[in-house]
Amino acid sequence: MTFHTWLLFAATAFVLSAMPGPNMMHVMSISTRYGFLRSVSVMAGCILAIVLVVIASLAGMAGVLAASPRLFAVLRMIGAAYMVFLGIRAWRAHDMVGGNGTDLSSMSAVAMRDLFRDGFLTGISNPKLLLFAAAFLPQFVNPAAARMPQYVMLVMTFAVVEVSCYLVYAGGGRVLSVWLRTPGVHRVFCFVSGLVFIGFGAMLLLTRI
Repeated sequence: MTFHTWLLFAATAFVLSAMPGPNMMHVMSISTRYGFLRSVSVMAGCILAIVLVVIASLAGMAGVLAASPRLFAVLRMIGAAYMVFLGIRAWRAHDMVGGNGTDLSSMSAVAMRDLFRDGFLTGISNPKLLLFAAAFLPQFVNPAAARMPQYVMLVMTFAVVEVSCYLVYAGGGRVLSVWLRTPGVHRVFCFVSGLVFIGFGAMLLLTRI
């Protein structure tokens, strides 16, 4: 793999990662509600899920899904249901706002493992990622050279770019939290966040191979 090819991959990965999606919105939402440090657990869960999905795709799981539309449909419905669940939970978050605009849920101890689990489930709930990885990554691999080192480099690059975007979104969520101290603004944010996640679920439900 030439440096030019790697640079092109990194730039493309950045554009794809920077686009608002379920992972980015979830990281920003958690950072807004619980603070930047707690959102790190969500980031870790999301990136672990993505890396595992990419590895599974390279190992041939994407071919299995492509050959079995029924299995893909089941995974798609599960993923869509989880997105809707996140949307409903975001809607209900405004009920936990105190009179001073503080999210009462942030006052209680939020288990880091629970945030990690939520991040992992959010990252792994989209079966389209398997097909995307199978179609996207091989385009940047030099077939005349050893493929495994190239795949390792691509996966590591994608992970670094993805985490960098998580940090930006988490930082944005932290800044946004200042504006959410007003209960009315917080309720609007929860409503919009809920709509976004439900929209992701609807889009996933309409996906076809």
